[in-house]
Amino acid sequence: MTQSVLFTPLTLKNGVTIKNRIYKPAMSETMGDAQYRPTQELVNLYGKWAEGGTGLLITGNVMVDANARGELGNVVIEDDRNLDRLKAWAAAGQKNGAQTWVQLNHPGRQAPKTVSKQPVAPSAVPLTGPNAFGFNPPRALTKAEIKAIVNRFAVAADVVQRAGFGGVEIHAAHGYLLNQFLSPLANRRTDEYGGSLENRMRILKEIYQAMRARVGAQFPIALKINSSDYVSGGFSEEDSIEVIHAMADLGVDLIEISGGNYESPVMQATTNKGAFFVDFAAKAKAGIETPIMVTGGFSSIAGMTKAVANHEAEMVGMARALALVPDLPNQAQAGTFAAIQLDHLSTGFPRLDKKVGSLIGLSYYELQMKRIAAGKPVKRTTNAWGPLWFAIREQGLATLKPRRG
Repeated sequence: MTQSVLFTPLTLKNGVTIKNRIYKPAMSETMGDAQYRPTQELVNLYGKWAEGGTGLLITGNVMVDANARGELGNVVIEDDRNLDRLKAWAAAGQKNGAQTWVQLNHPGRQAPKTVSKQPVAPSAVPLTGPNAFGFNPPRALTKAEIKAIVNRFAVAADVVQRAGFGGVEIHAAHGYLLNQFLSPLANRRTDEYGGSLENRMRILKEIYQAMRARVGAQFPIALKINSSDYVSGGFSEEDSIEVIHAMADLGVDLIEISGGNYESPVMQATTNKGAFFVDFAAKAKAGIETPIMVTGGFSSIAGMTKAVANHEAEMVGMARALALVPDLPNQAQAGTFAAIQLDHLSTGFPRLDKKVGSLIGLSYYELQMKRIAAGKPVKRTTNAWGPLWFAIREQGLATLKPRRG
């Protein structure tokens, strides 16, 4: 099967063209400064990725409220006070014909103790499971606060457009606020934002419509949504398909499929057995024309090519691989790259690995991204101590708290 299908352009219904079918999904870059502003590191990093041949780059989640952040190092867009920095970031990410879209997010109850004393959520339902210790119990949002959050997303999208980015992505996956509204476990409201699925998706529709009113019909708006929360009684595959179809009908331009949350962190797992969400994507695509993109589990160009050639997805993503090989698409197009083996890190102490293994993994790839941003070569290893000390230096005690993938 020829890999050329990966390097055919994708034209969205609004006329915007993405030069190839490879995208970089959001990763935990943690390169915002103490005032939550983009840094030169981010500019450098996205410039390298754009030059490396990726068609679409989606930023690590950018928050819409400085008082509601998902982790230390987040960038926040509340207004245009940092427009010059955002313009520099956007320009770097548009090099070589690439598109860079900004993922906009609100963490809801998934704001760790290290950044939020009193998180908010659809309902006052705390997190459960092994990661719950890292989060304070939330309080329920008022309807006025919900309307204010809708406006925050719209304002941020407007700033993103004025900065010169190619589009935005609404993050409604991985247990963050919009996913919390969608989940019948996290959303116990009895007003128009709770109960039926139509009510639970109301805030998502309102955000999309408020964004569209600000940015117009030609500016791409993507949606990231869980295929399922993988928690009994939570947001299900049937729910997800219904929301995907409703949002496609509203006019969303591109839909990214993912899954899991901090109570069932599928998004942090790794596998070499193909993409996690391709089968679900095939179900979700039935009856809609909106392009679908999937990531998670792709380790070879052959596997990515197959997914696109078989119309299982219009775009396929690699995250950690691009933190190790930032010019992977260029190499693949030249025929000099076939597959990647991700590194399995260990401290040498199995009990410690079990406790902090996922955090070490995140820190390892953050360290590689910082090296790329600094113009240094990637430094691969299976020794976990370097990434662990890096995490402690960068995040302090927050290293021991759960963090996003």
